[in-house]
Order: sequence, then C-alpha cells, then structure tokens
Amino acid sequence: MRYTAADLDRLAETESLFALANGWLGWRGCLDEGEPYGMPGSYLNGFYEQRKLSFPEDAYAYPEISDTVVSVPNAALIRLWVDGEPLDVRTGTLRTHERILDLRAGVVRRETEWISPGGRGVRIRSVRLVSLHRRPIGAVRYEVEPLDATVHVRVCSDLLANERLPERADDPRAATVITDPLTAERRRSDGLDGVLVHRTEHSGQRVAVAVAHLVDAPPTVAADVDCTPDRLRLTLTGPLRSGERLRLTKFAAHECTPVDGMGPDELADLVVAEAAAARADGFGTLLHTQRATLDVTWRTAELELDGDLELQLATRFALFHLMQAGRADGDRTIPAKGLTGNGYDGHVLWDTESYVLPVLTYLNPPLARSALRWRHAHLPEARERAVELRLAGAAFPWRTIGGRECSAYWPAGTAALHVNADIADAVLRYVAATGDDAFLAETGLDLLVETARLWHRYGHRSETGSFHIHGVTGPDEYTGLVNDNVFTNLMARRNLRGAADAVERHPDRAARLDVDEAEVAAWRAAADAMFVPYDRERGVHQQSSGFTSGPEWDFENTSEDDYPLLLHYPYLELYRKQVVKQADLVLAMLRCPGEFTADEKARNVAYYEARTVRDSSLSAGPQAVLAAEVGHLDLAYDLFAESVLQDLRDLGDKTADGLHLASLAGSWLALVQGFGGMRDDRGILSFAPRLPSRLHRLAFSLLWHGHRLRVTLTRDEARYELPDADAATTVEVWHDGERLRVTGDTPVVRPMPAVPQPGPEPLFPPGRRPARRESH
Repeated sequence: MRYTAADLDRLAETESLFALANGWLGWRGCLDEGEPYGMPGSYLNGFYEQRKLSFPEDAYAYPEISDTVVSVPNAALIRLWVDGEPLDVRTGTLRTHERILDLRAGVVRRETEWISPGGRGVRIRSVRLVSLHRRPIGAVRYEVEPLDATVHVRVCSDLLANERLPERADDPRAATVITDPLTAERRRSDGLDGVLVHRTEHSGQRVAVAVAHLVDAPPTVAADVDCTPDRLRLTLTGPLRSGERLRLTKFAAHECTPVDGMGPDELADLVVAEAAAARADGFGTLLHTQRATLDVTWRTAELELDGDLELQLATRFALFHLMQAGRADGDRTIPAKGLTGNGYDGHVLWDTESYVLPVLTYLNPPLARSALRWRHAHLPEARERAVELRLAGAAFPWRTIGGRECSAYWPAGTAALHVNADIADAVLRYVAATGDDAFLAETGLDLLVETARLWHRYGHRSETGSFHIHGVTGPDEYTGLVNDNVFTNLMARRNLRGAADAVERHPDRAARLDVDEAEVAAWRAAADAMFVPYDRERGVHQQSSGFTSGPEWDFENTSEDDYPLLLHYPYLELYRKQVVKQADLVLAMLRCPGEFTADEKARNVAYYEARTVRDSSLSAGPQAVLAAEVGHLDLAYDLFAESVLQDLRDLGDKTADGLHLASLAGSWLALVQGFGGMRDDRGILSFAPRLPSRLHRLAFSLLWHGHRLRVTLTRDEARYELPDADAATTVEVWHDGERLRVTGDTPVVRPMPAVPQPGPEPLFPPGRRPARRESH
C-alpha cells in the first residue's frame, strides 16, 4: 500500500492504516518525527489504566470502574533538524514523500526529499517493523543524507512517555483521554542506550521500555544521551557532506507486568537484555525473520480474486491486519481495534468471537486458541459477575480489557448476554475445525459449561412448555431489552447442546465442574424447547418477539445528515420502532443456517434489509453472505466492497481511532462464506459456491484438521485440493449436498451449482444501500 501525499487532514486515518503490530506490541503509523500527528499511540496488549464511572442515579450492579487503553512510552520517534530547522512536512518543500506498507515483508518504508525553509535539502529513508517473531521488539532504521551541499544535522532518537493526545469529544464512541497516566519509577542510561520504567496509578500495572542503538555516521558526528523521568533522548549532531550518510538503528523492547509480579529493577533488566539481544542479532535478521514468518502466514491466508484489482489489494490489506492482530504464544485476545488505535477505549467486544475468530480459526488456529484462552483466564471475573447479577455460571462482559464489565450503559452492555453464546460458538467452531480435543478438555469445556449454566438459569419455561429468554439486547443496538431475540435464542440453543455434547465426551473433567446427568438433561430439554418467534402473517421471523408489529421508522423524513441515528435520536425513539442498526436476524441466519429454510432466508433478507441502516461496520459482511446465499450476487458484491473498504476509504469516519477489525474480517466471510458458500455449523465442512458477475475466479485456502484445503472457483467449476498433503491424506467435504473425499494426490472437481432465482433485489432505507461497485 503506497501513500504519496502528506494529506494533513487525514493524518489520523493514515496512522491507523500504517499501524504495525504483533499481537503484543502495536505502533501506530505516525511519521518518524512524531509531528504533525493525528493520534499518537504505542500499545501493549492488556495494558490499561482505570477510571471511575459515575451515574446521575446509581443502582445495584452498575459497573463502577472502566478500563481505558493508554500508550506506553513511545520508542518509534526519531526527530531531525537541518541547519537548526526541524523537519516538518508542513514547512519547507516536499519534493517527494512516499510511505509504503509492505504486506509481504511486514514493514513500513518511507522516503522523503525535503527542502528546508532555509533552502537546505535532505533525503530521509526509514524502515519500521514490529517483530512478529520476537514479541517485545519494535525497530526503526533511519537514514539521512544531503541532497547536494553540506548540511548540519541534529538527529534525536526519543523514548517518550505521557505523550499529549488530542481530545475527540465529538463522538461518544471515541476513547477517553487520560492525561499523564504513567508515573515514573526508574530511568537509566548506559552509553547510547537506556530504559524507562513507569507504573499506572489505579490499574496496578508496571511497564518498561528499553532502547538500544547502532550508529553509522561520519566521525564528525557527536553523540549525547539525556535521560529524564519521561524521556530518554540520544542526540547525534554534526555536519554531513555531499555523499555522506548518517544511519541510526533503534531496537526497542517492551514488557509490562502487574506491580506485584516483577519489581522495577528486575523488569528494567529484562527489557535491556531483550533490546541488546535484538541489536546483537541485527536489523537484517529482524527483516529476514519477519519475511519468513509472513511467508508461512500468507501460504494459507492468501486469497485471489480475478476481476477487481482494487478489491484484491484491499483484501490482502484486511488479511494482513487480521494476522498481525493476535499472538499464538500466550493468552492475549484481540480488541475491537486491535493495537491500531484507542477507539472504544481499547476494549474487547463480542466482535472478536463473532467476526475475527471465525476467520483466524481457518487461517491461523493458534491465534484463535490464544484468544479463547484469554476468555478462560477471565472466567473468575465472569463468575463473580454472574453471582452479582443473581445468575448461575459465568456472565462475560460486553466491553472490557481486564475482564470486568466496563460498559456504563447497561441496556447495551450487561443486557447483551449473547456474548456468552458468541464465546461458546467460537469454542465449538475451533474444536470442530482443528480436532483439538485437548483444548476442549482443558479450556473449552469450562467455557461451554459455565455459559450454558447462565442460559439455563436466565431463561424460563412458559405455560405452553416453550423455553424463553426475556429482557436481553441482541446484536442490534437500536432494539434493546427485548424478549426472545432470535439470534440470542438460537445461539443459546447451540451453546446448551454444545456444552451437553462436550460433557459427554469428557465426563471426568465435567465431574470436576460438578456437572451431573440431570443438569445435562436439563440443558438439552431447554435447547429443544427454545422459542423462536415467527410472524406467520408476514412470513418472516421476528427479530425479537413483537418486533414486526412495532411502528415503522419514518425513513422518508430522515435526512442523510441524521445518520448515524444514535447521534441524532434518543434510544427511547429507536428502541420502539422497526429500525435496525446492524445485522441481527441476518447474523442469526449466518451463524445458525440449519435453523432456517431457503424460503425463510429469502423472505427474511428482503424484510430486514429494508429496515437496516447499517450505522455499524458489523453489518456489511454478514449481509453479503446472506445476499449471496439467496442469489443476490451483485448486491452481495457491493456489500463485500463496503466491508473491505471500510477503513481504506474511511466510510464510517471512524478510522482515525483505529481499524475496524470486525469489518475487515467480514470481508473474508463475504468471500469464503458468501461466494464460496462455506458453512461449518454442523461440525462438517460444506460448500455451495457461486460467483458474482464481476469475478472471473476466486481461490482461497483454509485449514481443516491441520490440512490446507485449497478451493478454486471459476464460472464453470469448483476445484478442491490438498496441495501440501501426501497421497494417503484424506479430507471430507460436501459440495452442494454431495459428499466428497479429497486426497493429497487427487483433486476433486465439480460443476458450479445453479444459483437460486431470488426475484427483485431487496429494498433499502433511502440512501442506505451500499454503493454500486463499478467494473474495475
């Protein structure tokens, strides 16, 4: 991805697009010099500060504390002065200015030719990476040389804590800015290197960042180090003649720990050693291992679509950011914005299990396993929350970093109990795709049992014997506190049955959880009796009981300036009308496809598209999948384009505070589950593929029980093969209802299925249809 402008109005957006991460450390893509900036940020996964929540009228079980991601000391900064004038893209003359995000090498490269206001010219080249191989390490190589005449330069390599952040008070979804969140504990320098150690005041965390430098410069360039509580600075000063070059390479190591886990001196010693080890190995080694790691990743993640070059590149951009969002060697999860920004206060939401993990399960299963282990690590807090809510089992938070509920708005937070079923669904999908029975016994079973217990306690039986779940909020945040939300009920049914099956597979482990036969039987009975509201008069499912009988939204008198509706209308108005923020009933049909007939899906799509305004980036991906399934292929393609271009075009005006990982994941779902027709809800891998008119070929890979299955779709045929397997390896898949056995030496080819005749394209609220994708 190339960017050849210094567009000052889009600084924050480009910082998100050029962000680098490795699941532990994230650097936003700010300019090397640090200024100008939109929103600087250097993040460690799980590092946060706490703030008190206040309520005009308090009540029992309201969350009292919220977590907010804060930046750790920023080691990416390298500032330059030329003959006393600071390099600033807002001053002087930019002859060239290009930044490249190299998706195969995993680096950001930058080249700038700048003429200072005083007429002095320099060329700057830099390469930045966050190591996928070495968890704590980020590194920058920075070079400066004169364009012609001798220049006097000053290069400052900074490690800076408590950077000033701009307030973004125009949107309630923006992050809370905490001023000076870090308190200095230790600082020291040694030669050209040094370390800063800080702690948070309220969350009880300690962070240390160390930098080690290599300098390649003429002997006339002098070096000096200055160290204060919040800044460590290496300064290089001297003349550069024509043909000479100054190269500075910085290696930074980052670690954090609870304050009672490791002392400041011990933590400082740890990161100093890590930074020194990275320097000893060299920048070239970091580049080599970065490329090698991504070569392995891309072998499975690579996805080819012939017919639209822009969306081909956009899809690779999306997959790159998904792959660098998680780590396999730990128990960290993936926040809604990853480590690319501070949006949503850096919180983890249900997006992770419902959008991101369905992709990672098939492209990089260890990343999905690590995220689920993080949920398991926070089972104690979820159990405590369930007790507080007078429930059984575990009640997982809607928004969190440290494991406790952080949403101050309980109708959308606490009441969104579907997060429990989303986690269970992710466990069941991961186990089905990988066959990782050890994970099920050691981690997954606990999650399934405790989430199932919540549903059995929270639901109730009516006089007719049906099992109901009342007083919840489903995925659609414009319809809160409803009875029998279809998505919630069907996902709870899947949760209950999955937990019962897992207990019977691992009775010894279940016994340690005090699960007995009677409890399992009760789960199955509740699942079998689960109520699913249906409007027989209209021939559609009700998103929740009574939804289709509510008043319609007045779309004709809603202007384009009124969107997103949550910023212009009270929830009192939104909750009572038939207006949908994001895919809800449609998402239920994606997650639980076997619960609906083909005719029901088509009618539901038509009904709910006409009422969905897509004020959330979570909508387009699932909508694309269902549009493709019922036969609206051009509409599905337009929705796919919206999902994959969400950040590259800043469609929601929210890219500035981080990328929308769920939307990026939704683009993969649109291609693989939509046009590939892949389904996985029954523990088997099935395909019902179809291609839109604007694609000539679609090829993708996914992992199934450790084997890479390659699927290639053209206008005429679907091809299934195992490119890495030997002749004895067999994988069973289903193609359009036909059972196939794919072996390592024999690809299987079948004709493309017929596409359903869907009838007229669904109507959308005025102005809310996705943009029509022109041929490219």
